[in-house]
Amino acid sequence: MALKTYGTMGVDWEERVDYDRLRRERLARIKDLLAKSSMGALLCFDMNNVRYITSTHIGTWAQDKNSRFTLLPQKDEPILWDFGSAARHHQLHCPWLGERSRAGIPSMRGAMTPEMGRAEDVAKKIRIELEMRGLHKEPLGVDIIEPDVMMALQREGISIVNGHALLCEAREIKTEDEITLLNMSAMMVDAAYYDLYKAMKPGMRENEAVALVAERLYDMGSEYVEGVNAISGERCSPHPHLFSDRALRPGDPVYYDILHSYMGYRTCYYRTFAVGSAPRALVDAYKRCRDYLDASIELIRPGRLTSEVASVWPRAQEFGFPSEEAAFALQMGHGIGLAIWERPMISRLVSLEHPHEIKPGMVFALETFWPSTDGWSAARIEEEIVVTKTGHEVITRFPAEELLVAGAPFVTVGGTLPIIRETEAPPNPQVVEMIAKAARAEADAGEKVGASS
Repeated sequence: MALKTYGTMGVDWEERVDYDRLRRERLARIKDLLAKSSMGALLCFDMNNVRYITSTHIGTWAQDKNSRFTLLPQKDEPILWDFGSAARHHQLHCPWLGERSRAGIPSMRGAMTPEMGRAEDVAKKIRIELEMRGLHKEPLGVDIIEPDVMMALQREGISIVNGHALLCEAREIKTEDEITLLNMSAMMVDAAYYDLYKAMKPGMRENEAVALVAERLYDMGSEYVEGVNAISGERCSPHPHLFSDRALRPGDPVYYDILHSYMGYRTCYYRTFAVGSAPRALVDAYKRCRDYLDASIELIRPGRLTSEVASVWPRAQEFGFPSEEAAFALQMGHGIGLAIWERPMISRLVSLEHPHEIKPGMVFALETFWPSTDGWSAARIEEEIVVTKTGHEVITRFPAEELLVAGAPFVTVGGTLPIIRETEAPPNPQVVEMIAKAARAEADAGEKVGASS
């Protein structure tokens, strides 16, 4: 294991995550790509891009509100317009920004109506900064932007181009500190799965499992529990991608996906269990799911292509779907960082015809799925992988090489029930003989009645 796992505190007696270096290296990477592009500046509203460039955060409540934006001009430092008093807070506590942290509010996803002029205010702010640097005639790269803001920028004479692709390229290769944070984020989920494994039993509901995981992660220092998929029983196939209040039952399959953020860095981490015991169909599905996953992990090393990884996964028609689009996300790989889905994206839908080279510093998740022959249960497993200079390292460590059974064993007068067993067991020899004996007795009785009549 080359990657380190630290405690979550800063200490004077051990070198841990170097946040100053993290800030410098992220900003330097996007500055370098911007310098090589045809764009005069980048304007970002996506919270993950804003954090990557400015190393600021105001809470995940703002994640979907488009309430913050940053401008990164060519050969200059970023300017951040933030939500009300947050701008003042950054001036006081983020010395790498200082007076470049300013108040500025867009239309809040349309909550402020057009006549309030917020889109025009944003566009004017950007035009002034670009003109001061002689960049107002150069293309402006934007990521996610409200239509009224985009049109206001265009009315100011600014040419808009796709800047999000440049941020995607920058975030594809992780720095040393980003990789450390991703490893620590996965460590927290290791612990959540251990608590979950010990707690699972018949009667526990999916939503209770979600609550247990969230509490454990927040206790450990998670910044944001983005979601916990909890899928059990007949809900397992097809995969619905959300939890319910269904109660676990003996013999149930159950799989989870735990997505959370530590210092901004996410996890996407599936595990499958059986409750009390596992039917043979689930055991077989799990092995096949694991084999597909292991085959793809084995291919992860610098210089390989994403098409090679996707090619070892089954075609959609092999597990009951009419097309790769219909089966999308069931057999896939995706980069992971400040967002759940980053580059590279690996899927039979896109990778066979549009391969990308696997490079050192990439961090991505590989996930597989296989439905059972019983028509309702299924297995789902996912591992997170760091691409090293010579190969790879798996950073998701909760055991998954074989199907784990929670809440076992059940003890009878004859010993413990088998872990691999069907919900409805086949009749034992005595029962078979009892049925046969009863049938013979009925037949004999019928013959006697017939003879007497």
